[in-house]
Amino acid sequence: MSNIIYIGYQFKVSPLQPAVEILIAELGYAGFESFVETDEGVTAYIQKEEWYETILDDVQILKSDEFEITYTFEDIEQTNWNAEWEKNFNPIVVDNVCTVRAPFHDKPNTTYDIVIEPKMSFGTGHHETTHMMIQHILKNDFTNKSVLDMGCGTGVLAILAEIKGAKPIDAVDYDNWCYLNSLENVERNDCKYITVIEGDASVLKNKKYDIIIANINRNILLQDMATYTTSLNPNGMLFLSGFYNDDIPIIQKECEKHLLKFEEKLERNQWVSLKFLN
Repeated sequence: MSNIIYIGYQFKVSPLQPAVEILIAELGYAGFESFVETDEGVTAYIQKEEWYETILDDVQILKSDEFEITYTFEDIEQTNWNAEWEKNFNPIVVDNVCTVRAPFHDKPNTTYDIVIEPKMSFGTGHHETTHMMIQHILKNDFTNKSVLDMGCGTGVLAILAEIKGAKPIDAVDYDNWCYLNSLENVERNDCKYITVIEGDASVLKNKKYDIIIANINRNILLQDMATYTTSLNPNGMLFLSGFYNDDIPIIQKECEKHLLKFEEKLERNQWVSLKFLN
C-alpha cells in the first residue's frame, strides 16, 4: 500500500448551522475529500500531496462576519483514521429504502442494506454527491446492465448497482487506498460481478458500458468526458456528480459537444448531480 499522508483540519464553528454545511461544501470544492462533523464543528481531510499553503483562500465562509470559525491542522497518518471514523460514523438512509452502514451498526429494515468500512475513502453516502448518486441508482433500471463506477471510492455505488441487478461492473479508482478499500467492501457485501481496478480513465480503452457513474470533480469530468462518451453504449446512461449548480453550464456544454442529451438534475445543499442519455 502506498503511504498516503493526509492533513486534518479541525474547524471550530459558532453557531454550528448552517455554517458547517456551507463550510463542508466549500472545502469539498477546494479539494478536501473526507469530513467528520464534531460537537464543535467539523474535521476535514485532504491528501498532503494535494495541499498547498493558500488552499483556504477561496473558502468564502471563513471571511464571513456571521460566523466565528477557527481552525488548527496537522498531518494524519492513514492508520489513525479507523478509530476516528468509527467513533463518528453514523448510518445513513437514502429515500427510506437504502441504508449505508458500518459492520458494527444494527441491520436495518430498509430494502437495500450496504455495509462498508470507509476508512479514508470518499463515498460513505454522507456527502451530498454520493447521496444523490445513490438516489439515481435507486430510481433507474440497472437490471443486467453493464456498469462503470468511475472514481469508486469505497465502492458503495458499484455495490448498490449490483444489488439492483447490474452485471458486469467495473469499479475504478486511481487511489491505492480506495482500490484496497473497495476490494474489501465488495467482498464484505458478497458481490459477484464487480471487478475493482486501480487506475484512471486510461484503463477504459476498448471497454463499453450501458451505464457510467462518475462522481469525481468538475475538472476531471471535463478532462475525461470524451473517454466516457466513447465507452458508453448506444442508449446508455451517464450519471455525473462532484460539482455545483454554477458548474452546470460548462458540464452540460461538454456533454452536448459529445452528443449527450440532458435528462435530469438532482440538487442537495448546493451540490448537483446530472443524468445524460447517449
